[in-house]
Amino acid sequence: MAEVRGLRSLVGSADLPPGTLIDRTVLGVRSEPLLWRADFPAGPDGWRRMLPVRDATGLWPVLLGRHGRGTAVEDDLLPVPGGGLNGGIDAGDTLARWWEEHAAREPDARALRPYGRRWPGLAPPVAAVGDPDGAAAEVARSLVANGILLDPRIALVPVRRGADVPEAIGWTGTLASGEGAAPFGAVLRSWEERFGARVVALEPEVLHLSVASPPGTVSEALAVAAEHFAFCPAVIGQGAGSLVRYAEKWLVPGAHGGGRHWSFWWD
Repeated sequence: MAEVRGLRSLVGSADLPPGTLIDRTVLGVRSEPLLWRADFPAGPDGWRRMLPVRDATGLWPVLLGRHGRGTAVEDDLLPVPGGGLNGGIDAGDTLARWWEEHAAREPDARALRPYGRRWPGLAPPVAAVGDPDGAAAEVARSLVANGILLDPRIALVPVRRGADVPEAIGWTGTLASGEGAAPFGAVLRSWEERFGARVVALEPEVLHLSVASPPGTVSEALAVAAEHFAFCPAVIGQGAGSLVRYAEKWLVPGAHGGGRHWSFWWD
């Protein structure tokens, strides 16, 4: 894959549909754009069609959706000035800290069975049996074809791996949690390595991932469910109601999306 250079030069070297370089942020206009975004809505194969561009330029594709009230992801970008991507942040330590905070506020410890309020540690990696690009393309297709994303636009971001996209563009979707994108990016990198996860789409407050190698059994999925609760407690508090139900219904094959689509939201 080509070395990541300046976005302007990379976009200029690629055969792309009409699009716009996004350089405006909450703090003002940047000298170098953060991303390129297509001017017209993406079709179901929009993400897949960008794979040759990614392989040639190093630019990573991501779908951007709008909020129901019209706000777009690119309307509220807040990149950290001079910040390195996930520098020195440990995913396990971060998830353990979040678990302790969220578990302490959980009114019913039974929702956290079989762990109670005790952090179980990181889930072991799943054997790499899936194709990350294929899984990402299928999740992207489903998001667009089923109308889950409002006004989806394909975007390209100059990063070395897809897990770095939210932090690189200054995505503000996690700010309601009280933290910026960097610690979440460290966890995304870990999921990328252990489960073949990919950042497929961003909405103003929602993150969509594809998973090439999801846990195969409820027993395996429970430790992953604990990580998801630490990452985004709404998956339990506003969703499944308990770790066991979340593991059974959302994380194993045959569940929603075949266990290959993970989504998280902060509001």
